[in-house]
Amino acid sequence: MIKIKVPATTANIGPGFDSLGLAFKLYSYFSFEEIEEGLEITGCEEEYRNEENLVYTSFKKTLEKLNATVKGVRIKIESNIPVSRGLGSSAACIIGGVMGANEISGGELSKMEIFNICNEIEGHPDNISPALFGGLTASLVADEVPYFTKYKVSEDLSFCALIPGFKLSTQEARKVLPNIVLYNQATHNISRTAVLLKSLEEGNRSLIKIALEDKLHEPYRKSLIDEYNEVREICENNNVIGFFISGAGPTLMGIVDKNLNKFNLEKEISNLKNNWAIKKLDVDLEGALVL
Repeated sequence: MIKIKVPATTANIGPGFDSLGLAFKLYSYFSFEEIEEGLEITGCEEEYRNEENLVYTSFKKTLEKLNATVKGVRIKIESNIPVSRGLGSSAACIIGGVMGANEISGGELSKMEIFNICNEIEGHPDNISPALFGGLTASLVADEVPYFTKYKVSEDLSFCALIPGFKLSTQEARKVLPNIVLYNQATHNISRTAVLLKSLEEGNRSLIKIALEDKLHEPYRKSLIDEYNEVREICENNNVIGFFISGAGPTLMGIVDKNLNKFNLEKEISNLKNNWAIKKLDVDLEGALVL
């Protein structure tokens, strides 16, 4: 049996729209076992236990690229990453399927080749690169080839994921974005992205707060997240250093001091109607692994 471990991720990170991503110590596990014939999937809802399952379609696509065949496969999913919440659950499924196929067929692919296949399936690398390689990454695509570089995050910082009881699809969150970006909006985000990366490395709290301000997606997407303003206010009143929408949402992310006690946050947010859960998360530096 082959078992793959993939971390949760947050993407965009304020001004880093479709480019920045960060891996967390919150994981999904995917097990693969070759069987005589057919497909067996366990560990997910009944509606996903079929050939349209993202883990399986990624697994199958990778086998095709490797000119490999498997008569049948049993896939077990053990996921701690909430689905459709902006924490990289889709990227984790894709990576799990691609790495599982690579291992079951002999492990010919390098991690960069796996990165290319995952990006081809996902369509953008901002969640894929941190999930695969760990840490804080900036990604781009040139001539359909994805590239990334890694940055450090101060060990004095941690993150609080504020996860509501409702889902939000990436497709829905894309629909509210404008087709035209103003020049001053682009300049605003470019300058803040550059400052944010160094500020996260140094743990510069005052600069982190300023540099997280976004004008490309958060002003439009926050309207899709019920109680966004209430959660933001609670965070600002409880020593949260910085605040941003995780991925396309609806999870909201707070950057906090490593030793922050989240009791007050939990107490105040429990009074809201959307059953918000809080997970304090540290940065994963390893990325996806074969166990």
